[in-house]
Amino acid sequence: MTEAAVPPPVEPALRAIAMPADTNPNGDIFGGWLLAQMDLAGGSIANQRARGRVATVAIEAMTFHLPVFVGDEVSCYGIVQRIGRTSITVAVETWVRRRDGDERVKVTQGVFTYVAIGADRKPRPVPND
Repeated sequence: MTEAAVPPPVEPALRAIAMPADTNPNGDIFGGWLLAQMDLAGGSIANQRARGRVATVAIEAMTFHLPVFVGDEVSCYGIVQRIGRTSITVAVETWVRRRDGDERVKVTQGVFTYVAIGADRKPRPVPND
């Protein structure tokens, strides 16, 4: 594999198998399903950093590079890009291992912003580390 074909050097925040129920009318995995997986992965990372509940407030710079097929192993990797007073921005890359081999390819990437939410469901400060 070339360096460009190597996933980020962190554990995936989410791993799932693309299933037939997740397809669009053309038989490829529906982009909305993939976006949801990425939001779950980014939200998990933000939740850990915020030490509590977070809500998605923005998705930007979303790019779909390649299709995902039924049976592909989907792995979402995220890295915190920025921490604000109440927000956390996470860059998420999605890679797949094709079901018929060991080839790994990046299929999409995006930037997700979450806000830390208190018990009152209002924004709260992100703890300093």
